[in-house]
Amino acid sequence: MEEKTLSNQKVVVHADWTLGTINKNIYGHFSEHLGRCIYEGLWVGEDSPIPNTKGIRNDVLEALQKLRVPVLRWPGGCFADEYHWKDGVGPREKRKRMINTHWGGVVENNHFGTHEFFQLCELLGAEPYICGNVGSGTVQEMSEWVEYMTFDGESPMANWRRENGREQPWKLKYFGVGNENWGCGGSMKAEHYANLYRNYQTYVRQYGDNKLYKIAGGPNVDDYHWTDVLMREAHWMMDGLSLHYYTVPGTWGHKGSALDFDEQEWFVTVQKALHMDELITRHSTIMDRYDPKKRVGLIVDEWGNWFDVEPGTNPGFLYQQNTMRDAIVAAVHLHVFQKHCGRVQMANLAQMVNVLQAVILTEGDKMLLTPTYHVLEMFKEHQDAEALAIHGTFGEYELNGASLPQVSVSASKKDGKVLVSLCNLSHKDAAGLEIELRGTEDSYVCNGLILAGDSIGAHNTFEQPDRVAPKAFDGAALSGGKLRVDLPAASVVTLTLEVK
Repeated sequence: MEEKTLSNQKVVVHADWTLGTINKNIYGHFSEHLGRCIYEGLWVGEDSPIPNTKGIRNDVLEALQKLRVPVLRWPGGCFADEYHWKDGVGPREKRKRMINTHWGGVVENNHFGTHEFFQLCELLGAEPYICGNVGSGTVQEMSEWVEYMTFDGESPMANWRRENGREQPWKLKYFGVGNENWGCGGSMKAEHYANLYRNYQTYVRQYGDNKLYKIAGGPNVDDYHWTDVLMREAHWMMDGLSLHYYTVPGTWGHKGSALDFDEQEWFVTVQKALHMDELITRHSTIMDRYDPKKRVGLIVDEWGNWFDVEPGTNPGFLYQQNTMRDAIVAAVHLHVFQKHCGRVQMANLAQMVNVLQAVILTEGDKMLLTPTYHVLEMFKEHQDAEALAIHGTFGEYELNGASLPQVSVSASKKDGKVLVSLCNLSHKDAAGLEIELRGTEDSYVCNGLILAGDSIGAHNTFEQPDRVAPKAFDGAALSGGKLRVDLPAASVVTLTLEVK
């Protein structure tokens, strides 16, 4: 595709002006009992011919370990508010079977439950984030789950945990009190859920030295009334408030294809992804009125692209392919979260394997890494780094009378290194950038990586698993404290600057 290079974009990165720490949990993940995310994607069982560690497939585990997954949310999602945790503990052959009414009407055998989830988190080195059942569960059920997981004394639930093979309690930091209670979690009004939150969270006990970070079910997209009510009625009882927003280029009835899309659909998808910035800004403004010191974190625990399922797959399994468009959307979101690092303390990509904007796809014993996976791996050094202030001109990406910034930039520093991440949102035009690094007298050497495809629909398949993969980037030149970068269309680039 023919490219036109724009050479007048100038960006300043301030090495001595930090915006705050980028909480590593912004790079969190989400795994729901939905489609082939848990079963086949993560869990195959000890007796599977697919190589596994205590039932968790090794190839997926090893790939996820490379991402340094900081936190993992489970068991949902909509599934959380029909999940009864007691059905998922004890000998697997005796666990209750149920119908997954939200996702495909398939049988859920509960072989992957509380013990298996904590085992997965331990293997990943990830913090577990449990989402409790408010929609169809009781206060007692939620209270007993917390007791089962975290109490080290003599009690019915702690004793049952020991009988089931776990002597010591687990360390659990993050606990969500319900999910999407405005929708699949109970179709509630904000005022009703606020009262329920106050009630349920009272019995989410702090046992011993295990301190829970309690997350209230927050708004859907731009429901600012919901945020206002929850903050007004219960901000001092919560540590976090969730926000859900999916990037859907079409309508909910016809979302658009993950693979068969044109330049207009590319543009609209990127445009809607950028809307996350406005949503966080406006919800944060409401939160600031009640919590000016930003004690309560905004937890974006469901985000990502949502397209129509791949033809021929179960419509309730939400399986979709993953292209360079998804990579751009992932980069845009991570940049927005990092910009708002003072308020955004966690974000969870939906979802980890085989569902929505997954980082990994599997088919039997085969596995591939998606373009989204590669973005998270390229960006992982941003985790727990200090976000740097940026200003400048970012170009103009125009299509059919609408315009967006052409280039998205984020930067951070940690351990003497500066990481600059960039993405070119334009589907057709390259961008020329001059990046000035201010506030430092150090001299640096620059190493770069680029993720780009041979078309906007470029994606990996089980026959061509490396069609889209990071490569060394030679389009950046560093001289006199300034970087000259030639950024190809529809690409993601990271530049690591190390002191000489």
